[in-house]
Amino acid sequence: MGVISVAAFRAKPGMDQDLEDVLRDRIPLLKKLGLGTDRPEINCRSKDGVVIHISEWTSHEAIDKAHQTPEVLALWDRFFACCEWVKLDSLPESHDDFASFEALP
Repeated sequence: MGVISVAAFRAKPGMDQDLEDVLRDRIPLLKKLGLGTDRPEINCRSKDGVVIHISEWTSHEAIDKAHQTPEVLALWDRFFACCEWVKLDSLPESHDDFASFEALP
């Protein structure tokens, strides 16, 4: 059974397109490496511009393997260059009974 991951990213100033690009590349890479499933990802945006990315890993072991896979580490370097990780509970929407976000393509 897969593992659903929810991550939130705030683009650094002027780096919105870079964040979009790295998110676009993430799932195909994980699938190619056998670390991600075929479940479609979901991308959405909070009111203050944080991008929420929901995806599925094949297993907890796949997550562990990603931490030792050069291609994944290179992708993470691209993330670090263009954005910062944001804790979900810091988003105002996360305190609503039904957190709602703007859908992204």
